[in-house]
Amino acid sequence: MTLDIQFKLKNDPYALRYLHENSTWYKRLNRDPELYNAFIEEMKSNYGLRTSDRLSKALDTINIIQNVMSSLK
Repeated sequence: MTLDIQFKLKNDPYALRYLHENSTWYKRLNRDPELYNAFIEEMKSNYGLRTSDRLSKALDTINIIQNVMSSLK
């Protein structure tokens, strides 16, 4: 694995945790460092860190607050 990829992984705790949980990525990143972006996308997808995931969580929270406020009236 290139030093650049290693530094990126050390600085991102989510990526490092995902790498430990899915050890097949060690081999894939060692053989082809250009797969780093695919690794990050898969990690974000599994942990719900994409922008669309965050928006849906925010909308769910707003809906819950609205339901609570309407039930209090």
